[in-house]
Amino acid sequence: MDKLLVQGGVPLHGSVKANGSKNATLPIMAAALLSAEPVIIEGVPDLMDVRTMAAVLQALGASVRFDPVDGIMNISAEVLRGNEPPLQLVQQMRASFLVLGPLLARCGRVRLSLPGGCAIGIRPVDLHLKGLTAMGAHFSMVNGCIEGETDGLKGARIYLDYPSVGATENIISAAVLARGTTILENAATEPEIVDLANFLNSMGALISGAGTTSIRVEGVSRLTGTRYKVIPDRIEAGTLLLAGIITGGEVIVENVLSDHLKPLLAKLRETGAEVEELGHSAIRAGRSGLLRAVDLKTLPYPGFPTDLQPQFMALLATCLGTGVITETVFENRFRHVEGLSCMGAQIQVDGRHAIVHGVSALTGAPVCASDLRGGAALLLAALGARGQTVISDPYHLWRGYYRLVERLQELGAKVKRVYPEPEQLISTGG
Repeated sequence: MDKLLVQGGVPLHGSVKANGSKNATLPIMAAALLSAEPVIIEGVPDLMDVRTMAAVLQALGASVRFDPVDGIMNISAEVLRGNEPPLQLVQQMRASFLVLGPLLARCGRVRLSLPGGCAIGIRPVDLHLKGLTAMGAHFSMVNGCIEGETDGLKGARIYLDYPSVGATENIISAAVLARGTTILENAATEPEIVDLANFLNSMGALISGAGTTSIRVEGVSRLTGTRYKVIPDRIEAGTLLLAGIITGGEVIVENVLSDHLKPLLAKLRETGAEVEELGHSAIRAGRSGLLRAVDLKTLPYPGFPTDLQPQFMALLATCLGTGVITETVFENRFRHVEGLSCMGAQIQVDGRHAIVHGVSALTGAPVCASDLRGGAALLLAALGARGQTVISDPYHLWRGYYRLVERLQELGAKVKRVYPEPEQLISTGG
C-alpha cells in the first residue's frame, strides 16, 4: 500500500484551480441512464469514484467514454442490458445507489446491494425507498439485496423526514419520467441538487424549485440527449483554502462559486483568517498571525457542510482557545480525531460533540487515513505541523481529490507519494 510523506511547516503560496464537483458529477452520471440519446458531461474530475460510477453504467449496458485530460465524458444508454449492477462495484461507493431511481423509471425493475463507501455513519436508504414507494414502486429485501419493481411510476406528494441529498436525487430522477406531477417537500437544497435539476431540465425535464425545500416535477414521456458542464467542487475548494491558512501562507483558489462557500468563509473570518472574494469565481485566503477558536455545527445546506468539518477541525486544533464542533449529519464522523491526537492535538469527543483545545503547534507522526474527508484533515494537519508525517492508506483521498499531491507541490508543499519496495510485496512463506 502506498503512503504519503509530508514535511510540514512550509507556507503554501500561489493559485490553484478547483475541479468539477464530484458530488454533482456522480448523480448526473446516474441520471444519464434516463435517456436513450447520447449525453456529454463537461468538467468531470478524474477520480476513483467517477471511474467506479462509469464501471457501474457500463455493467448496465451503457457506453462510457472519458477523456480525463479534458474532463469530458460521453455516455450513451441507448440500450440497457441489465438492472443489477455488480455487487463489488456498489459496495465500493455509496453513490452507486443513485442508479435506483433512473433504473426504476427506465426499466421498471432494479436489484441493488446495499451501498458501501466511507464508514462515517449509518446513512440508511429508507427515505429513498419511502419516496419511490409513494410513486408506485414495490420493494423487497432478498439475500441482502434490495429488489424493486413497478408497472409505471406515478406522480405523488412526498415529504422527507430528513432533507437527504441522495433521496432527493433519486426521487427527482425517477419523477421526471413518472406520469403526472410529483411534489417533494423538505427536499435537500444543496447546490448539487440544483445542478442535477438543471442537467435534467436541459434534457427536457420539467423541474422547478430545486434549491428550495419544495421541488415540483412534471413528468414527461422521454428525455433527450444534452451537453452539460458540472459546477465546481465546493468541498475541494474549501480544502485548498484551508491548506493555505493552516500553513500560514496565502492561496488563491480559482473556478469557485463563492455563494456555495458562504458558511466556510464566514467561519474562517470569525477565526481571524484573511479571506477575500475576488469576484464570483476566485477566493484568496491566508493568515498572518494566530487565529481564534470558534464553535461549529454541521447542518444540511446552507449550513456548514459536514464534508468540511474534519478539515476545519485540523485548523481549529492550533487556534487560540477552545472550540466545540457539533456534528449533526453523520454520527461517526470523528474518526480523524485519533490521527490528529497522535500529532499532538487536544481533542475530547463526547457523542456528537468534539471539544478542541488549541495547541501552539502539531507535530508530525505516523497516521492512517480512515475515510475521504478525514484523510484530507490529516493531510492538512501534516502540512502545518512540525516535522514529518507519514499517512497510510491515502487511497481514500483519490476518491475525492484529483492530482491532489501534484497540485499541493505546485503551491510549495513538501509532500510526496511513495510506494512499497518490490521485495516488500513478496511473502517468503514460513
